[in-house]
Amino acid sequence: MNHLVSSKKIPGAVLIIQQQNKRILSKSYGAYTAEDWSKPIITNNTLFDLASLTKIIATLPAILLMISRNKLNLKDSVQVHLPGFRFPDITVQHLLQHSSGLPADLKPPVRRHHQRDIMQEVLACDVIGQPNERVLYSDLGMILLGKIIENVAGQPFQNFVEQEIFKPWDMHHTCFRLPEQKRWQAAATELVAGKYVQGIVHDEKALLLEGVAGSAGLFSCAEDLAKYAEYWLGLTQQSTIPFEWMELAYTETLGNRGLGFEVWNGDRSLFCFGRGWTEGSFGHTGFTGTSIWMDPVNKAFVILLTNAVHYGRNTSMGEIREKLHTMIYENLIIT
Repeated sequence: MNHLVSSKKIPGAVLIIQQQNKRILSKSYGAYTAEDWSKPIITNNTLFDLASLTKIIATLPAILLMISRNKLNLKDSVQVHLPGFRFPDITVQHLLQHSSGLPADLKPPVRRHHQRDIMQEVLACDVIGQPNERVLYSDLGMILLGKIIENVAGQPFQNFVEQEIFKPWDMHHTCFRLPEQKRWQAAATELVAGKYVQGIVHDEKALLLEGVAGSAGLFSCAEDLAKYAEYWLGLTQQSTIPFEWMELAYTETLGNRGLGFEVWNGDRSLFCFGRGWTEGSFGHTGFTGTSIWMDPVNKAFVILLTNAVHYGRNTSMGEIREKLHTMIYENLIIT
């Protein structure tokens, strides 16, 4: 980790490694350039833009909670909850499993300065395949799920997940749209128009959706994500979502996808979390440099939060993750 910082592969990071209830490592590294050009060091309390971890930290548990309350069903047609959606055969499960046939992203790509109606563009988007035909990771499906949650709950997506998920799970530093006085606690992401983006969402579609989307927008710290991982592995009990529904999220798989999660199915060509981990281990990554990885057999997890895009978008996070997780598994996890 120190080498990654000194060689400017990443500006800094927070890394947590835990097995069962034993914390193996909890350490922060490096620093970053803030919006005001100061150079804060990264601490264990630093907030990070989670990027696509939003999909599994907010959207997935909210969907599972609604299913457990009989407000929603995995087999529901998306059209039932979003009448403006044009494809009746696509279900909630297809969106969660990235098997809807929707494309990965909007075209042309969204930029920070664009003025575009993201929700209308998503609803107007054509499919490029049949449902359940193959896994194609899609931001658009997760944006739709965020809107479904909002419609079914009858309240803003942000309010629902903060009250119904993060509060009961004691994830008190996890939220959309950081208040202005908290933005300085967030590691700055990218240099845009001569100024570092700090405490404001990096993802362009989420930005145009006022900072809240089913695909991106969350800020959090490593300790909150460690609590999250403990719930998913059953190390800490919770009564918010029945555990069998949480288990289903990483056992109901299509290819390398569970319900939201990437799941290690033995196919090395699809895998970026290192060698040796138990098949059935699961997690997710975020474009800014964030990731969470959980092993349900060895009851171990790794949280890595970094703002790798600080040095530009051409990061080597895939290679870094693979090497780091292999080293962790080979040297620190007891099997």
